[in-house]
Amino acid sequence: MSDEARRIERDSMGELDIPAEAYWGASTERAVRNFPISGLRLPRRFIRALAWIKKGAAGANLELGRLDAERADAIARAAEEVARGALDAHFPVDVFQTGSGTSTNMNANEVIANRAAELLGGRRGDRDRVHPNDHVNLGQSSNDVVPTALHVAAISALVEVLEPAVERLRETLAGRAGRFRDVVKTGRTHLQDATPIRLGQVFTGYAGQLERGLGRLAFARTELTEVALGGTAVGTGLNTHRRFAGLVCRAVSHDAGFEVRETSNHFQAQATLDAAVSASGAVRTVAISLGKIVNDVRWLASGPRTGLGELSIPAVQPGSSIMPGKVNPVLAEALIQVCCQACASDLALVQAGQWGCFELNTMLPLAAHNLVPTIETLGTAADAFERGCARGIEATGRGPEMVERGLALATGLVPRLGYDRAAAIAKQAARSGRTVREVALEATDLGDDELRELLDPLRMTEPEG
Repeated sequence: MSDEARRIERDSMGELDIPAEAYWGASTERAVRNFPISGLRLPRRFIRALAWIKKGAAGANLELGRLDAERADAIARAAEEVARGALDAHFPVDVFQTGSGTSTNMNANEVIANRAAELLGGRRGDRDRVHPNDHVNLGQSSNDVVPTALHVAAISALVEVLEPAVERLRETLAGRAGRFRDVVKTGRTHLQDATPIRLGQVFTGYAGQLERGLGRLAFARTELTEVALGGTAVGTGLNTHRRFAGLVCRAVSHDAGFEVRETSNHFQAQATLDAAVSASGAVRTVAISLGKIVNDVRWLASGPRTGLGELSIPAVQPGSSIMPGKVNPVLAEALIQVCCQACASDLALVQAGQWGCFELNTMLPLAAHNLVPTIETLGTAADAFERGCARGIEATGRGPEMVERGLALATGLVPRLGYDRAAAIAKQAARSGRTVREVALEATDLGDDELRELLDPLRMTEPEG
C-alpha cells in the first residue's frame, strides 16, 4: 500500500500508520497485527450491542454533566451507524484476541470517535475533537462493557431467532398431534416392538419437549438481563458515576426492545461467565430435544419400501447423484448437524466459564463467538425444518397395518392370563409367525369377543378407569 493510502494515528504506546480509509485507530491496528489468527470476527449482534452501549453511555454522560451536548450527540449518531451495520467493515479484529475483549471494545471506541469527529466537521484521528477513551469510553471499562454486550447479544438472538422458531415448530407439531390423534401404531422401546401408541401421542411428546425447552430458554434469558455494566475494571465502579449504569441500561433496553438491568453484584458479574454458561446449557438442551425429534421423524419416514415408512415427509430435492428417484430427509439431517454443533459450542462455553481468574473472566470473545451464533443457527435451522418438512408430515397406513402383528399386544392378556402365560403366547407367536390373537384363540379358552376387547390397540393407549 502506498504512503498516500496510509495515515498516522497514535495511542498511549505511540504512533502507528493505518489504512487511510479505516475508521479504526492505532489500538485496533495493533490488534489486527497481533492477532492474525483465524479470520473470524465477532458476531454482528455483538457489535450492535456494543454500539447500543456506547450510544447509551453518551446520553448518560450528557445527563450526568460529564460530556458536552455536541460531543454526546455526535457519539450517539456515530454509534447508531455502527448499530445499523453501516461500519461493519471497520471491525477487523479477530475473535481470538485478548481475553477481556479490550481490542474489540477499543475498536468500537475508535470507530465511533473517528466517525463522530467527522460529523463534527473534523477528520479521522482528531483525538482532541473526540477521544476514544476520554469521551466514547467515558465511565466504562472493557471489563464491564464486553460481558454486557455478550448478554445483550445473546438475549437478542434468543428473542428474535431461536424462541420464535421453536414456538413455531411446537405449534406445528402440536397441530400434527391433533391430526394424528386416532392413528394407532406400534410403540418402540430399545428399538424393539412395544405396546401400541397413538401417533398423535408421539407428536404430543415432541411438542411437550419444545414447550419445556422454551421455559428453559425463558429462564436463561431472565438471568442474562442482569449485566455487568457499572463495575468498570474490577467491579468497584472506579471512575464511573453511581447512576451511569442504570441510565445506560435504560437506553439499551429502549433500543433493544427488552429490559436489561445493572447487576446487584458486580464482582460475580465480571469474574464469571455463569449466566452465559447457564444459557448455553439451556440452548444445548433445546438442541438435544430438536435432535431427538427430527431423528425420530427421519426414522419413521425411512424407506419408502424397506424402512419403517409410518410417516411421509415432503420431498424437497433429489437425494442421490447416482440413484434415480432417491429422496432423503435432508432438512432433518441439516438440523441434526446444527444440533451437534450446538453441543460442541456448549462445551467451549463450559471451558470458557472455568477461566474466571480472580476479578475477570478472560474468555469473553470465545464465549461471544460460540453462544450468539449458536443461538442464531439453531433457530434458523429449526425454522427451515418447520417450513420445509414438519408442515408436510403425514401418516401412512403402515403403522396401523403392523399393529396386529406386534408381539407386544400380548401385554393386553396379562390381566386375564398372567405374565407367564402371556409371555408364552408371545414367544409361540414369534416362533410360528402367527399373531398373538391367533395363538391366544387356539391356546386359551378366550373367545373372539373377549380377545377383541383385551387386544384392542386403542384401549391400550390409555390408562384404565
